[in-house]
Amino acid sequence: MTAAPPAARLLLGIGLAVSAVFLFAAGDTLTKVLTDRHPVERIAAVRYAVGLLILLIFVAPRAGRQLWTVRRPVLVAIRALILTLATLVIGYALRLLPVGETIAIMYLAPFAVMALAVPLLGEKVTRTGWVLAALGFAGVLLIVRPGSALNPAGVGLALLLAAANTVFHLMTRVLTRTETPLALLFWVNAIGAAFFLVAALPTMDAPLPDLTDAAMMAALGAIFTLGHFLFGMAYREAPTSLIAPVNYLHFVWATLMGWSLFGHIPDAVTLAGMGLILVSGSAIAVMAHVMSRPPR
Repeated sequence: MTAAPPAARLLLGIGLAVSAVFLFAAGDTLTKVLTDRHPVERIAAVRYAVGLLILLIFVAPRAGRQLWTVRRPVLVAIRALILTLATLVIGYALRLLPVGETIAIMYLAPFAVMALAVPLLGEKVTRTGWVLAALGFAGVLLIVRPGSALNPAGVGLALLLAAANTVFHLMTRVLTRTETPLALLFWVNAIGAAFFLVAALPTMDAPLPDLTDAAMMAALGAIFTLGHFLFGMAYREAPTSLIAPVNYLHFVWATLMGWSLFGHIPDAVTLAGMGLILVSGSAIAVMAHVMSRPPR
């Protein structure tokens, strides 16, 4: 039996995860700002190209071939393409929906992952886990309910985003058994950059961004790359089951940023739905952490 990590390392892991989630929310909010003025494909092309350059300039000299070496290249490529699709979908969803609601709907994915992990990965879910998952799904229904004033096309895109994230996280669970987080991050950026550089070609007639918008596009690459790096570091310091509840701060941060930048405040029923997702998702993650502890 291995010794439990010291409390200081657990706190460091949680702190790194909180910082990563904050960066993801900031990146989503910045994406919404930019999609009001520029094509989604162009924004994503700059984001992934900058992320790839950061890895090649700052990481490759130390990591060498380990940065891009993988054992299951086909699955790694499919996973990267799924995240590329998710990036495209969230860009268009954020044009139509507030940031907080978009991210909250996206968090239907963890509940779907839990359900699909039973038949696909042979994992077990307790009765309490199913009840909590049902509560989380009810939270999503409260957000997308008829009369919520959310754009139906935006809701459809957010649900497609949740589906893409479900497949992405299931594949991540499988691939982390054989691949390094750094290599997975490299191929996400490499394939994303290649895809969006081609996808952005039809948008060449659109007005070019000014220096401020170009800087914000480049900042997205740094923000998301640093966020993924911090998350990888977090998982080195603390167990997955302890880090998982922190993910739900994503749409809390996103809601607060959406309020501060766009003046959007979700109504009471939508806030109740967000609360259900937050509480049930965190409870599932905490329960997994408790059950993963070795008996004393």
